[in-house]
Amino acid sequence: MLGHQAALELDGAGTAWLGTSTALVLLMTLPGLALFYGGMVRRKNVIATITQSVGVFAVVSLVWFIAGYSLAFGANPSEGLQPFIGSLDMLFLNNVSLQTANGLLPGIPEFLFISFQMTFAIITPALVTGAFAERMKYSALLLFTALWSLLVYAPICHWVWGGGFLGSAGVLDFAGGAVVHVNSGVAGLVCAIFLGRRKGYGVEPIVAHNPVLTMIGASLLLVGWIGFNAGSAGAANDLMGVALLNTILAAAAAALTWKIVEYIEKKKVSLIGMLSGVVAGLVAITPAAGFVDPKGAVIIGLIAGPVCYASSVWIKKLLRYDDSLDAFGIHGAGGLIGALLTGVFASTAINSLSEGANIGAQAYGLIGTIIYSAIGTLVILFICKFTTGLRVSEAEETAGLDTSLHGEALESV
Repeated sequence: MLGHQAALELDGAGTAWLGTSTALVLLMTLPGLALFYGGMVRRKNVIATITQSVGVFAVVSLVWFIAGYSLAFGANPSEGLQPFIGSLDMLFLNNVSLQTANGLLPGIPEFLFISFQMTFAIITPALVTGAFAERMKYSALLLFTALWSLLVYAPICHWVWGGGFLGSAGVLDFAGGAVVHVNSGVAGLVCAIFLGRRKGYGVEPIVAHNPVLTMIGASLLLVGWIGFNAGSAGAANDLMGVALLNTILAAAAAALTWKIVEYIEKKKVSLIGMLSGVVAGLVAITPAAGFVDPKGAVIIGLIAGPVCYASSVWIKKLLRYDDSLDAFGIHGAGGLIGALLTGVFASTAINSLSEGANIGAQAYGLIGTIIYSAIGTLVILFICKFTTGLRVSEAEETAGLDTSLHGEALESV
């Protein structure tokens, strides 16, 4: 067996729960995130926005099979490289069999572990698409996704979960605060700035075409997040139970505090605003779900609502960048505050790994993630710019990406 592997000692209950969780996390991207994002863009771009999530699903699934899993979770034969990247021993999933398990979860078949982790790899670049919605070429999206999954996501995943230097340094990330949300949020911010603002941004109204679609998508994200966080317990056990409860409580708390801030500022409470608050709470509790008690989860949610509101509304307006659907505003800011607060509220009564938790270690992990994600994303954007090109033409953007890129359109009303 390879260094990362163990002989399978089947845990039937845990296997059944992780299989269910895998389906729930996949539901988060298709159709959850696709509809969440699709409802917030203009009518002429809804099909294109949803199609981006479908494209990300297809590309990342194959990239993960070819090399992503091996780079993220393989044990590098070189001790000097192991802290930074996995091996190439499992290209095309060679050396994986029905009798193997990943050493992290010896009771779970390795094929299932691969599938579960693949759903995380899928949703992370799918989140990035919200930052550049309504203006990127589809060919550029596919190339960007393939390169980003291999060169940015897989290394950071390895650093935290695959035996890399951040995990060894005591960085706590239960289900992806740094690996998924800060990583995707920072990448989204870099993309939004690099591509520039949408035509008419800040000059003419850019209004969500269907908040009901966004409601459906957010509801699917909420349900799927149970698999995301509670599934990360890796077993059907007590830790799974508290992670599940924490997920729901944090989402509810953040929805309320987002609503309060929005009402104070605008004297109205929007549906999309409350849904954004729900997602903000889900993002913030992700790194902490299996480390904090329910009181800690509620506090994290209460803080996340105003922080993500400020990032999505005030900071974006102040700095004038066009993060179309608040990929950084919610996922970047929410992941940052959630990861830092994990260092404050982690409890050994919930998880023995919480011993020694502190803000310093969490900040160290975040700094490494931010720097690498930003630089890696920028390099990939330059590659795309000089190969496929990045941005649609002004005429295509004006007409809408549905017709100009995909030859489809919603029926006129």
